[in-house]
Amino acid sequence: MPFQHPEEIGYGYVIERYVTRKDSDHPRYLELNSARVLRPGWPHAKRFARHVIEDAATITDTELEALLAYEWRSRLTAAWLIGVGRRASFRERLGDLLLASEVCYSGSAYCFALARLGAHADAEILTAYLDHYLPRTDLRYDQPAALGALLHLDAHLDTHHADRFTQPYGLWDQWVNALVHLRDHPDYTPRRAAPLDGPPLCLRQRLDPAVAAAA
Repeated sequence: MPFQHPEEIGYGYVIERYVTRKDSDHPRYLELNSARVLRPGWPHAKRFARHVIEDAATITDTELEALLAYEWRSRLTAAWLIGVGRRASFRERLGDLLLASEVCYSGSAYCFALARLGAHADAEILTAYLDHYLPRTDLRYDQPAALGALLHLDAHLDTHHADRFTQPYGLWDQWVNALVHLRDHPDYTPRRAAPLDGPPLCLRQRLDPAVAAAA
């Protein structure tokens, strides 16, 4: 997919307005990427969340498209705003960007947005991503975030899309075990007795409050 600076289509202001604006000590995109807003006791949490929610409600579809057509910082920010605002019209666009995996960091934001949209169609997108990328044990992209989002959707929708990935010696185990330092790591080890608390447990524990906080 081609990259296009928003200035080229007359929307240069969206970077400063939505991506690099400061509601804390750092630009918004850095705070979203670090998920600091979810950490207990963060002093800027209320103001930061309020402004994100306000922007998610007022940003136009054209402005979102301008952000999604650019680099990882703007794509990450756009995905969060899409998720918070539940802009379901961007579902297919997010799915295409997630599967393409062109840039770093933004993939986890696409997964958050799909989890927020919360429909069976979103689970299908995440399933397709995992079918494509879990067999690629040489690639460390957004497989954990995608599985965390799928686990969240399974819990929300009362479905079992993630089961075939998390079964013993399945695709998730194969992907994890391809790197020695991940083997038996608590963040990546399935809890066999409770599939919905399976891998990556830490990501689902972070994702669930994020999705709820955006409500």
